Amino acid sequence: MKTLNLGILAHVDAGKTSLTERLLHTAGIIGELGSVDDGSTQTDSLALERARGITIKAAVVSFAIGDVTVNLIDTPGHPDFIAEVERALGVLDGAVLVLSAVEGVQAQTRVLMRTLRRLRIPTLLFVNKLDRRGADPERVFREIAGKLTPSVLSMDVWSPDRTVDLLATLDEDFLTEYLTDPDAFPSSRLRAEFTAKVAEGRAYPVYSGSAITGAGIDELRDGIENLLPAKESDVDGPLSGTVFKVERGPGGEKISYVRLFSGSVAVRDKVPVGEGEGKVTAISVFDGGSAVSTGTAEAGRIAKLSGLDVRIGDTLGAASGHELERLFSPPTLETVVSPVDTADRGPLHQALSQLTEQDPLIGLRHDEIRREISVSLYGEVQKEVIQATLAGEYGIDVAFSETTTICVERVAGTGSAVEIIDKAPNPFLATVGLRVEPGPPGSGISFRLEVELGSMPYSFVKAVEDTVKETLREGVHGWEVLDCVVTMTHSGYWARQSHAHGTFDKSMSSTAGDFRDLTPLVLMAALREAGTTVHEPLHRFTLQAPADTLGPVTALLAQARAVPRTTLTRGGTSELEGEIPAAKTHEVHQLLPSATRGEGVMETAFHGYRPVRGAAPSRSRTDHNPLNRKEYLLRVQRRV
Repeated sequence: MKTLNLGILAHVDAGKTSLTERLLHTAGIIGELGSVDDGSTQTDSLALERARGITIKAAVVSFAIGDVTVNLIDTPGHPDFIAEVERALGVLDGAVLVLSAVEGVQAQTRVLMRTLRRLRIPTLLFVNKLDRRGADPERVFREIAGKLTPSVLSMDVWSPDRTVDLLATLDEDFLTEYLTDPDAFPSSRLRAEFTAKVAEGRAYPVYSGSAITGAGIDELRDGIENLLPAKESDVDGPLSGTVFKVERGPGGEKISYVRLFSGSVAVRDKVPVGEGEGKVTAISVFDGGSAVSTGTAEAGRIAKLSGLDVRIGDTLGAASGHELERLFSPPTLETVVSPVDTADRGPLHQALSQLTEQDPLIGLRHDEIRREISVSLYGEVQKEVIQATLAGEYGIDVAFSETTTICVERVAGTGSAVEIIDKAPNPFLATVGLRVEPGPPGSGISFRLEVELGSMPYSFVKAVEDTVKETLREGVHGWEVLDCVVTMTHSGYWARQSHAHGTFDKSMSSTAGDFRDLTPLVLMAALREAGTTVHEPLHRFTLQAPADTLGPVTALLAQARAVPRTTLTRGGTSELEGEIPAAKTHEVHQLLPSATRGEGVMETAFHGYRPVRGAAPSRSRTDHNPLNRKEYLLRVQRRV
């Protein structure tokens, strides 16, 4: 069986879900086209999706094109739900990136295309909404070539000459062979060469049409069938799959969406999950537009499995080499969520914990002292969705505090600290010495050893490493510390001691707990000596407004500490590009209509971090505050 796991991706409102409806209708899966505006589409099944007319959760449907079974994953277009797109990308064989023939290349389009190119996912581009007033597919094609990738070829009027030009820029061997003997490359061979480059994720066919009228859909279907690489499934291989989505069933049970890369799974099978094992109690696969209950699922399929205690990103069976990775920026906003009825405080924490299973980037922080729960967010729309979900699915009414920006800390210099076993003021049966240094941007946290690995039990070394990474979630100012190298410079322990009758004497023996409790004190002392700088998240913006409003727009951006890099005025419209602090984007969005007579449009995307100007902001701590030795020891010893 040949299968193609196909993702439909787009900037919000480009017509992605409407295209999904048209493909399903053309395949005979649905008899009547649904409408996003009416809330009647096949893939937007959540009540909130139907009410708002946007996709919030990735949805899966299945249909056939020729002898290929297509598992189509409709992903959200709104940037607040980019985490859903991230997880879907990890299980795709190919993608269709949808653009509007009116709006053209937008902020989210660029973000998605960069990721598709980096992952080398074979991709077709579809310029939608040709039926709309203002549609200009030729302009959009030029934007695609200029802003997304030059390796594009229009499929509306296929030309051998243009194909040769593109292949020549991609492959020097092709160019040499073609110049030597052009007659050796008839149209059939040129198409085959181009198809190979598409499958490698190096060339990108561009189609145009309308999902509403059906124009161009047959050509796009042909492209999906003939250009995107369907795969023969390795049914006889060892079980290997990746969990890319988790939801809760009517009875509260976990249901995991798994892309099976090889092997098969059956009901009542015991399967390895991460470091444990689980028993499959029910299986559904997607067939004919819906999920159908079955006894087995084979490689190539996307299956819904019940009975497994899993998290997004878990591997079933053997590692597949397709493990999910972080592709997009982390959330940059945070808010405190509180129950309207204080009696719901416990149920709220439980409900939010379940929501983090479905979206790990919600990122709960529980402040036990203030009895506050914070959640991390991509934007205000996501906050509304969480609020509606808690009310609709859990019966909990909540209120949110004002949204704040999530900053990060970077190590400024080098710092070290050490505490020796049985030497005041160290109350723990452990010796730990650590050195902290800055690491290259994007390198994450590196843990290294300057002590011999065999100098003490590995479990003690592992306890130090795990505690280092956990402690760095809150640096000197309370923000997560990024990109640093932590080296263990000293180690020591007391071996296991027993009384005459063989009973374990904990008071004379080191345990992993001693190392877990001591490490935060040593690490934070070293971090304080090294010093950290607080950085705020930065967004790249593109702003379009009438040219005669450029003055008020520039003043608004200056007030928001935005830095325009380019300004282009054309045909009565000014377009500005630059950087703006993430904390100010919502404010500019709110004030832009009044500054531009309602005609201004601004799009933003995460661009990185920059040092905070002025006093460094701090965030309340949720750990035992190892920066304050007395307070930390009181809390830890009380816990013990």
